[in-house]
Amino acid sequence: MAASAVMVPVEEYLRTSYAPDCEYLDGYVEERIEGEFDHASWQAALVRFFGMKEKEWGIRVRPELRVQVSARRYRVPDVTLLSRANPVEQVVTYPPLAVFEILSPEDSMMRTLEKLEEYEQMGVGAIWVIDPRQGVCYRYTSGHLAMASVFVLPGTGQTAEMREVAALVD
Repeated sequence: MAASAVMVPVEEYLRTSYAPDCEYLDGYVEERIEGEFDHASWQAALVRFFGMKEKEWGIRVRPELRVQVSARRYRVPDVTLLSRANPVEQVVTYPPLAVFEILSPEDSMMRTLEKLEEYEQMGVGAIWVIDPRQGVCYRYTSGHLAMASVFVLPGTGQTAEMREVAALVD
């Protein structure tokens, strides 16, 4: 669902604030589905959980951060984990350690899989999808979604049980 049928230069997208933030796909601004209570609760739980690990794991956790997945495409993951070893960028251009997408009732499988594939092509180390209504977590790898319960921070050996995150959902 494009916010505009008119092409928008990337420079305009990057200097414009949207509420909620929009994605930029090949010249078009695309609205993201605004989260409902379940969505927001999982997003807050992820930020709280990984926020407690930031210093120990050498990460930064950010909600709704623009990520340039390719030359003409910008995505806005619900939650992004970044390495503290990488420079701080206002719009991320290097592969995040992990991204989390939280499903909304209106999300289509085709649209979600397209987004996940773009993250994988960018080199994102861990790609997760959470179904807040069912409380089920999935890991996306090599074009496939599989139920998963243990998060592994790429390149570190740090792990977390997703039930620990779920326990923070309010």
